[in-house]
Amino acid sequence: MQTEFEFTLPKGYLDVDGNVHRKGVMQLSRAIDEIVPLRDPRVKSNPAYATIIILSRVISRLGALEEVTPIVIEELFTCDLNYLQKFYRHINELEPEATEPETTLKY
Repeated sequence: MQTEFEFTLPKGYLDVDGNVHRKGVMQLSRAIDEIVPLRDPRVKSNPAYATIIILSRVISRLGALEEVTPIVIEELFTCDLNYLQKFYRHINELEPEATEPETTLKY
């Protein structure tokens, strides 16, 4: 079973030295990856912050960065955050399956 998935960010993370990091690896999420953020005070005051923590837990590599922290995720461009949220839902099969088009003719 595949548990790691490579991705390329549309814009990339721009670090303090001006380096852009676009290629990364995301791991499949485990239940604990969605449970732990619920205990975080930042999530208690802002539930949307759970996304930041979850992504920092499941992204195992981003460019040449030593670690992907919530601060790194906070600093992403909006289009990259949106990309990662969609990628997360896709690899963890959280996207609803497309419904089959109706082929029966109605009279």
